[in-house]
Amino acid sequence: MTPTTETMVGIGGAAESTDMVLNIGPQHPSTHGVLRLRLVLDGERITHAEPVIGYMHRGAEKLFEARDYRQIIMLANRHDWLSAFSNELGVVLAVERMLGMEVPPRAVWTRTLLAELNRVLNHLMFLGSYPLELGGITPIFYAFTEREELQHVMEEVSGGRMHYMFNRVGGLKEDLPAGWTARARASVAALRSRMDRFDGLVLGNEIFRGRTRDVGVLAPETVHAYGVSGPIARASGVDFDLRRDEPYLAYGELQDTLKVVTRREGDCLARFECLLEQTHNSLDLADACLDRLADLPPGPINQRLPKVLKAPEGHTYAWTENPLGINGYYLVSKGEKTPYRLKLRSASYNNIQALTELLPGTLVADMVAILGSLFFVVGDIDK
Repeated sequence: MTPTTETMVGIGGAAESTDMVLNIGPQHPSTHGVLRLRLVLDGERITHAEPVIGYMHRGAEKLFEARDYRQIIMLANRHDWLSAFSNELGVVLAVERMLGMEVPPRAVWTRTLLAELNRVLNHLMFLGSYPLELGGITPIFYAFTEREELQHVMEEVSGGRMHYMFNRVGGLKEDLPAGWTARARASVAALRSRMDRFDGLVLGNEIFRGRTRDVGVLAPETVHAYGVSGPIARASGVDFDLRRDEPYLAYGELQDTLKVVTRREGDCLARFECLLEQTHNSLDLADACLDRLADLPPGPINQRLPKVLKAPEGHTYAWTENPLGINGYYLVSKGEKTPYRLKLRSASYNNIQALTELLPGTLVADMVAILGSLFFVVGDIDK
């Protein structure tokens, strides 16, 4: 047998009996995230892939233990910077569950509305950036135009463009501004009228379909094994959505409007289709919430809290269907004003681990298409 020659490219360890080890990244922190992929190649084909994480780890879970229940909302807000409102929401739901607190109906419906608007903002970013990673620059301009439409109403209600800090234990920071619901409804309608750009411009593009169809097929068994969730899991036929299967907020009353989007193919194209169709449904849910808010009588938007808020001794687990998948919050309290422990289960952390199964056997040229179709935020991994 002829001995093989090993060649090292990039920074990495031993090549492990193959002829090339290639490091993709880590990128500079000024980019949208710092992730390193350690690939073992046989010619143009990937034989082994290892996601290397932790380059921007901020230790948020440890910081939770040194801040009170009002301050930790700020920390939880930031790990997935595209889903800030949803991040806040999971923390306050966990604390409210520990306290046995009932939130006013007006706050429940407003939270549901803002969570769905935040979901649309998140999805629009990936609907624009994923074609960009495959060479199509036009969709990102449309995506940012539509995001601005919603950013205006989110900024008006909360004062923040990315980190809203609008949730509070017991409800929301303050009531909606006068006339805000009409402006929100107009923004939703305007956005819905222009969403067909992504259907025609991206899904109708034969180059995009050629780059994504039958590429990076994720089997349902792998979804379950790695705890993959959200649109990525549903694109592989795993029909699970907490909003329907374990309703929280007002989702139990929105079952006629809520549509859980699934596909069977499990490839990059199916993941993009799920994300796009889910965006359409979130706009429908936002309209339904606005209708219900219009019918609600005037009332409080939050509960009055003591000056020093302490959760009773015990533990609880709250989970939500965040835009990128399931977020879980395991809260342990010793009866103090700070959490004894708050463990965060973020969607991106589990989703990115599936790369160890998705990339082997594929071509290097398809690596970017597969990586981009997992729709992750690196801060959500290095929380």
